[in-house]
This record gives sequence, structure tokens and C-alpha cells, in this order.
Amino acid sequence: MKLAYIGTYPPRECGIGTFTQNLAHSMLENGKDINDIAVFAMSDHNHIYPYPPEVKLSINQEQQTDYLEAVNHINLSGADACILEHEFGIYGGQSGVYILPLLHRLNIPLITTLHTILETPSYTEKAILKEICKMSDRVVVMSVMAVRFLVEIYDVPEKKIMLIEHGVPNIHFDKQESRKEFKLNERKLLLTFGFIGRNKGIETVIKALPQIIERHPEVLYIVLGKTHPNVLRHSGEEYRNYLQVLIKMLKLNEHVLLLNEFIDENELFKYLSACDIYITPYPNEAQITSGTLSYAMGSGCAVVSTPYWHAAELLAENKGRLFDFNDSDGLSQVLDELLGNPKTLNEIQKKAAEYGQNLTWPKIGKKYTELVTQVLSLPKEPLPKKENAIDPLLLPQFSLAHIKRLTDDTGIIQHAKFGIPNLKEGYCLDDNARALLMVCMGYKLKKDPLALELMPVYLSYIHYMQNKDGTFRNFLSFNRNFMDEVGSEDSFGRTIWALGYLLGNAPNDAYYQMGKLVFFDAVPNFENIKSIRGIANTIIGISHYLRTNPSDDAMKSTLHKLANILVSQYDQNHTENWNWFESLLAYDNGILPLALLHAAEILEDRNISKVAFSTMDFLTEHTMKDDYLSIIGNAAWYVKDKERSMFAQQPIDAEAMVLMYHQAYALTGNQDFLKKLFTAFMWFLGENDMRMSLYDFETKGCCDGFENYGVNRNQGAESSLAYLISHLTVLQAYKDSFQSEEFKASNTKKLVLNGLQA
Repeated sequence: MKLAYIGTYPPRECGIGTFTQNLAHSMLENGKDINDIAVFAMSDHNHIYPYPPEVKLSINQEQQTDYLEAVNHINLSGADACILEHEFGIYGGQSGVYILPLLHRLNIPLITTLHTILETPSYTEKAILKEICKMSDRVVVMSVMAVRFLVEIYDVPEKKIMLIEHGVPNIHFDKQESRKEFKLNERKLLLTFGFIGRNKGIETVIKALPQIIERHPEVLYIVLGKTHPNVLRHSGEEYRNYLQVLIKMLKLNEHVLLLNEFIDENELFKYLSACDIYITPYPNEAQITSGTLSYAMGSGCAVVSTPYWHAAELLAENKGRLFDFNDSDGLSQVLDELLGNPKTLNEIQKKAAEYGQNLTWPKIGKKYTELVTQVLSLPKEPLPKKENAIDPLLLPQFSLAHIKRLTDDTGIIQHAKFGIPNLKEGYCLDDNARALLMVCMGYKLKKDPLALELMPVYLSYIHYMQNKDGTFRNFLSFNRNFMDEVGSEDSFGRTIWALGYLLGNAPNDAYYQMGKLVFFDAVPNFENIKSIRGIANTIIGISHYLRTNPSDDAMKSTLHKLANILVSQYDQNHTENWNWFESLLAYDNGILPLALLHAAEILEDRNISKVAFSTMDFLTEHTMKDDYLSIIGNAAWYVKDKERSMFAQQPIDAEAMVLMYHQAYALTGNQDFLKKLFTAFMWFLGENDMRMSLYDFETKGCCDGFENYGVNRNQGAESSLAYLISHLTVLQAYKDSFQSEEFKASNTKKLVLNGLQA
């Protein structure tokens, strides 16, 4: 039998990684029917780890295509079953949603171990966990309370749930030898280990020590563990520094030792064997599983803990002692009792050691092996696999290399000669607004650090180009001279679009506040716009803003007025066979129905939605042929009752179509729009009239379009940004498509407005 495992894995420093390794090896070594293992390891933030041979593939946490490559590998590997280690934070996307497409495509039985089960999950967390449990043949939990949570909160059938406690390495050291090695013969050792962060409550122990030391001056408290990597990324060593200051203030330097190390299990169990009392002072109850607690019990430690869920359950029947959350005085009393009564302390240690014998990895591994055998013996009832019109494996690797090449400290250069920035042409507001939109999308979806780095460059350009009356200049020369007084209404609208998106998706408060300042300085000009494309872009920006500020009635009124201008334009120009806003199809056409689709979601207006779908269908009829996108050429456009132009097809038109179909899908859930979205995107990769790719796989840029002589090989900002925005939209749509109907309902608004559904 061969088994596949998905989870983090050493040498990545992660408790779940250690669990995965111990489980895999214990099953291989103790399961007579298991002869091979294959591990698919989750890697974080583009880190490259020197994995051992059993790791067959590394999955970049935020790279969606890696998940699909992994599931194809698993399905072809000969594995008989797959074991998934689940914790929300180790998988990519919102609440780890990226794992769902992999599981949907898995063709072998799935057993999932749940390391975190929330009592009050967000809608997204609940929907994702329910979906994982639905696809799993069995779900393993590590506590009785976890079983109850799954049944009562997540509606998981109890017969599908298996309780198998957290395993503990079968490592033992002589207590006196360990104490001698650590020079603890004259000391009483209190110990806490694991990743360090504000949620560990270590300060509670430190504050309790002065009272303890008065009666037990031989006490030494060791905190063994690095700062958690996520804490380190966002807050640095703020918590550890706080603890150091607290230790110094309470004059505990001789009694507290903070060891900033991630040590191997042999060394860890040496510390545990030397320990007199192990403490888990977590400040709240919401922890359903604690590996450190299991390790302490398994090594026969006397455990003192706050009554979080796992501890309250594991330490029952006098196997340990509990004290209240954040209660230093209560902890002092418990420690004083145990340190002053060696007999009581020994009794607790003995009970813990007896219980710990049931937790050793050989025994836990055997239980998992028996579970796999049981699952494989059952008649398989395969879940219907969700077919998807989008195949992200066809997408090139997402890269901002060309955008970085085009960007300096002023902004993004608008034009290029082939793949080289054309500095003679300078900068424009249009492209910096598009660039801001793209990097906001890129950081939201992929957490790309370069996207975050570039964001303030484009935002500061927009701010610099704003006039006192809230309008914007458009063009700036390379030597930073203004080239116009007021830019086009199209550029104004695109800027509002980017700013509106930023206000709903800002990565930090500084960027949000700057975006808000520029956005609201521009608001007085919203109702002065005459260009229908300027209006359309502004509508989209307002809609993004209103999604996170739905109570802004004044802005909603402005949205209604602008949307009605487009509807009025449609009423004036459409005829029986011409359902459009003008007497011609010109440029950036999809942006017009797209704007009304956004407005329809916010305003729930029957007439707006009717015009949105009618014009979208009309545009589809004239641009989708023979299963590929044929864009209206900009050479002469398509005037009503005349011949349409074929050449000067431009990427912004393909981008608008991709965005239009994505919004239609978001509103309706109609899979046909996903097919059209992906068809429109494939225009960039060769599914077009010329059968030539616009995307340059070498430079990572996008060519400027098709002319009658072939591809225009220049790769300016507009075209490259159009490609990247489309690429990100495809990834977002793919993620959305694998969510359950319940999950979609929490993030989208079905468009059944007055009976209209596309």
C-alpha cells in the first residue's frame, strides 16, 4: 500500500510539519501493509526548503497552479489513499480556500486530520471546513469536544468522525541525567515550549513568579521556542521584547530564560524529562488541540494549564492542574501547592506518564493504518467531481518582472520599444491607475511582495497628478514636467476605479487613508463626466467603494444617476437588431456592460440589470465566434450597418471582456460565463484571429496588439497591465468556481433581480 500526505513538512519549522513527518514514518514503520509514502509539502512565502527524499513535490502556499500540479501527481503516483493535515493558515487564499480545487480533483480516498476547529468560525471558514469534511472519507480529530463541534456546528455525520489523539515520539531520557546535563541539580524547572506569540500568555507565568520565588527561590522558568514566523513577519520581536522588559522590571533575570530556538525532538524531550512542571498559560479557551500539551503528557510531566478546551479534557481525573485565564495569583497558588508537596507532584507525574503511554507514535500510527485499511475496504461512493471551464495550468507563471522593468520611482512608463521602457514617452495617469488596480489585485489574491512594494509608487503618482479642484492631469514627461492641464475623462474614470478598489482592499491603513483622500477630493467631479466610458469606469470605482461602505447613501445616489445616464444612452441608440449604447462598437467596449453589471449588484435595479445583460449578449454575439474572441479592431471600429474592422485589436478590449464575464458569473453563478471568461482570456495566448500569442514568455510582458502585418511587438504598460489584470481575474474566477453554492452565496449576490437571470 502507498500513501500520499499533504501538509507542512520539515525542515520547515512548523508543528504540523513535525506531526506530518511523525505520522508518515510511524505508519510506514509499523504498518505491515504500507510499503511507500509520498509527501506533498506546503511551502510558505516562496521559501525553498531542502526536503528529504519522501517529499515528491513542494506546493507554494499562494500559487494556485501548484495545487493542481500536485493533485495530478498524486492521482498518477499509484497512491492508494491520501492523508491531509488541515489548518487554515497553511493553505493559500482566503481562509485557505486554495486547497479545495485540489481535493475536488483527487481520485483516491481522503482522510483529513483537523488541527483547528473553531467554535465561532467566519462564514468562509465554516463553508471551507464543511466542504473539506464533505469530500473526506473520514475526518480525524484529537479531542471529544472536537467531535461535538463537527457534529453540532459543521453538520458532519458522527459516523464519519474518528477520534485519534495527538501522537508523541517514543523518546525517553533519564530525569537525573538530563538535569545534570542542564546543571539543574539545585533548581526546580518550570517549562513552556513552542512558537511564541501574544496568544501564548507567557506573561501570566512571569507575573506569577515573584510570589513563587519568595517561597521557592530555586525555581527557574525556561521558555523554549522561536517567535512564530507569522508574528515575526507582521510584528517582529515585539512580544519577546515585551517579555524581556517585564523580566527586567520584576527583577527575574536569574529565574527566567527565553531560549529563541527551534530544537529537534531529541533535545526537546531531554528538556521535558528534566522538567518539574510544564505550563501552558494560553489566554483563551479556543484551542481544540495542543501538540505541546500532548508532548508534555507523553513525557510524564506534571502539567499546569489554563482551561482551554484540549487542556480541560486531557487534564481531567487529576492528570494535571488548571488555573483561570490570565490569573497570575491563581497560578502562584497552584505552583506553590505542587512545589511544596513532592508527593502530590509525583502522583500527577505518574498519572501523566501512564496516560502518555497510549500516545506514542507507534500506537497512534497503528490507529491511522487501521483507519486507512477500513476506508479502503468500504465500497467507494465517489462525489461528483466539478467540471470547470477554466484550466489554470494553461496560464503562464504569474510574474511582475516586466512591470518592475517599466516602473521607476515616479511611476510606470507608458510605452516600450519591444520589451524595453521608452523613456521618451514619459508617464500617464491611465497606466498608473491600471497599475495600482493590478498590484492591489495581485497582493489580495497572491500576497505578492513585489505588488505591495510597487503600490505606493502608483498611488503617489496619482496623488501628484491631482489638481486642486479634484480633477487630474494625465501626462508627465520623463523629466517630470506636466504635459496637460486636465486629462481625459477616461483617465479620470480609470483612476476612480483603481481608488475605489483600493478602498475596499487596502493592505494597510496608510494606503487606505491616502486613497480615501484622493478619491473624495475627486468626488465633486463625478456628475460632470460626459464620456460614457469615463462614466462607466467611475461607476465601477464607486461600486467597489460601496461594497465596503454600503451605508453611504449620497454615493449610492450618485451611482444611480451615472448608471441611468448609460441606460438613457442605450435607450437613445438601440434598435431591434442593435442593442448598444452608441451607433458603433468602438474601443474598450466590454467596460460599458461591466459597469452596469456592477451597478446592478449594488442597486438591485431591474432596468439597469436588463440593459447590462442585453448589451453583454449583443457584444458577445459580435465578438465570440468559432469558440474564440475576435475583438473589434480599432483601425475603423464597427459602425452600425457597415463592415467591422478586424485589425488594431488591443489587449484592453480582451481585458474588458474577461472582467465583464467574471462579474456576470459572480452575479448569476452561471457556468457558461466562466467558459466565455476563459475563452476571452485565451485571446492573449493565441486563441484569436491571428492565432498568435500576445504574451511574451521571455520578457513576461504583453504585446500591444494586432495590426494587418501581424503582432505589434512593443510591450507597453497598457497592454501588459491588461494581461495581468485578466490573468488575476481568471485565477479569482477559478477559485470562486470551486467553492460550494453555500460559500458562493456568502461572497456574491445572485442576480435574480425581478426575475432576470442570465
